[in-house]
Amino acid sequence: MTLADTRAGIAATYDELAVRLGVPFDSAAIVRRLGPPLEMELANWLAPEAVPAAADLYRQLYPELGVPVHTAMAGAYDAIEAVRAAGGRVIVVTGKNTRDAIGTVELLGLAVDEVVGSLFGARKGSALARFGAAAYVGDHVADIEAARAGGAVSVTVATGPYTAGELQDHGADVALPDLTDFAAWFADWRTQAELG
Repeated sequence: MTLADTRAGIAATYDELAVRLGVPFDSAAIVRRLGPPLEMELANWLAPEAVPAAADLYRQLYPELGVPVHTAMAGAYDAIEAVRAAGGRVIVVTGKNTRDAIGTVELLGLAVDEVVGSLFGARKGSALARFGAAAYVGDHVADIEAARAGGAVSVTVATGPYTAGELQDHGADVALPDLTDFAAWFADWRTQAELG
């Protein structure tokens, strides 16, 4: 959960999926460990052969049950504005599928330039490199891998399943408590880059 708090929407979708499939998904546990692809989470609950159909059903339900209840994370708008005011571009590279990521961005009115979905961990690196990303902000240890793979500074926020200390221990270049500290960090980082 970097720009958007998607927990309520994900939980609601899993709860409906549980009813339809007769599987006791623990949506509270699931939203505490967000990050990996949907299929990886479903594999914790279902036989391998049942995962593809369950993922398809989840993705059918999500635009109606999930996206409408998303909210912006504290500091999201200010973080985006800080990058844009400096002449930068804001690119969302996410594990969520592109359709639902765009739906969330549009619902929340987040002024981003591009959205690339369905990538996780180091696989995000190619998109980051293609856009020439100087920094990548994420909330998961896999986002640190993404930044490294894309040649970007790894900026993490402790708003997902990991604490700032855990993110630092996994090699984050920067670990912030949340996005409310991003604009100040970004201004300092840009100043140091200009001086350096």
